[in-house]
Amino acid sequence: MSAVEEKTAPLINPQISMGDVTADISRPTERKPSKLWIGVLFLSSAALSIGVYVVYNLLRTGLGIAGWNHPVMWGIFITNFVFWIGIGHAGTLISAILFLLRQRWRTSINRSAEAMTIFAVICAGLFPVLHVGRAWLAYWLIPYPNERLLWVNFRSPLVWDVFAVSTYFTISLLFWFQGLIPDFATLRDQAKTKLRKKIYGLLSLGWIGSVRDWNHYEKAYLLFAGLATPLVLSVHSIVSFDFAVSLLPGWHSTIFPPYFVAGAIFSGFAMVVTLTIPLRKFFKLEEYITVNHLELMNKIILVTSMMVGYAYLVEFFIAWYSENPFERFTFWNRATGPYAPLFWMMFLCNVVIPHLFWFKKFRRSIPVMFGVTILVNVGMWLERFVIIVTSLHRDFLPSAWGQYTPTKFDYGITLGAFGLFFTLFLLFARFFPTVSLAEVKSVLVDPSGKKKGGA
Repeated sequence: MSAVEEKTAPLINPQISMGDVTADISRPTERKPSKLWIGVLFLSSAALSIGVYVVYNLLRTGLGIAGWNHPVMWGIFITNFVFWIGIGHAGTLISAILFLLRQRWRTSINRSAEAMTIFAVICAGLFPVLHVGRAWLAYWLIPYPNERLLWVNFRSPLVWDVFAVSTYFTISLLFWFQGLIPDFATLRDQAKTKLRKKIYGLLSLGWIGSVRDWNHYEKAYLLFAGLATPLVLSVHSIVSFDFAVSLLPGWHSTIFPPYFVAGAIFSGFAMVVTLTIPLRKFFKLEEYITVNHLELMNKIILVTSMMVGYAYLVEFFIAWYSENPFERFTFWNRATGPYAPLFWMMFLCNVVIPHLFWFKKFRRSIPVMFGVTILVNVGMWLERFVIIVTSLHRDFLPSAWGQYTPTKFDYGITLGAFGLFFTLFLLFARFFPTVSLAEVKSVLVDPSGKKKGGA
């Protein structure tokens, strides 16, 4: 096959018809759950139960059960917050920016990526609420009229986070639901029980597939894409301001907004690939989520890995070139101090290992890309931990230095967050179409063509 033919090759097998798309993608929602799905759901629910137990103890006893101390008052909780916000970025980028750029390959992966965004933001939002100590008073972060005339400090990055994350969640949720409406109508028409027909009928909002329905749908989808696009840049930039507006060495840096955005896209795409590989295998969606789709995402992972690696090097260069002794010490301590093994593991996972994707053989190898993307997510979690802890535990005064050691409750809440994320994703994969029916049909070569196995 020539290079031109390869570039113009169809995204989906030309022999697949619209009927095949409907049958194959909606099949997991109609049949009984497999033993494998039940087993994985049990494991994720068990992890979630551990997280619920930790939250109960945290609210009952207080923040002292975590490993925070002076001077490290931010630890794994804020690490998890920044990590999960970053994970959600790929869904918005795939759904909004790639849609506006008319990248048709996004149609097979945007639905699961959008769902991942919703669930990741839910996980992220829990940690600041718990970190304030009195979680039942977290609503004080919202500016509302009150009899004591008390208002939030609008100059605080914590308040900026409230507006940024709530806006991001709202737009992402509406964008996701908007794309699901035609698919809910398809599931409604195929439902074999009255209950399923009624539930999907309510979710489809009376969709009948008329020209008027499609006109409204396309206008609304374009509007949400336009609203969501700035959020890809703004949300993680605002999260980075939690650190950048401080005067702490290692945090006070203007490179943080683009650095955090690149890292968020990097980790988000890695998580999409990590989830998509078992999804396409166990639900038999290999003809819709092809190796070509995965290879394109691996290319984005490679590019963002180089951007993140460049940011790492620039941070060290600025610390050296500035001749600021506090900055120099912070980065030297990061690379050689007590947390140095975590720093070098982060560098290996985020900068070195993704360079395997320069080779097409590895970009298209399912085991290799699965292993690389898992290591990327490990590295990005470590990056957040290293940024937070190494800048706090040794700052300006040696007399104020300390050491941060996570407790079993820190590890438990982290495990619980992953349990919540995977539980929600498994339920989504069971009851909702994981690939967009309407959008995949739009990229078929011949929608009324040959059936699979035909001549």
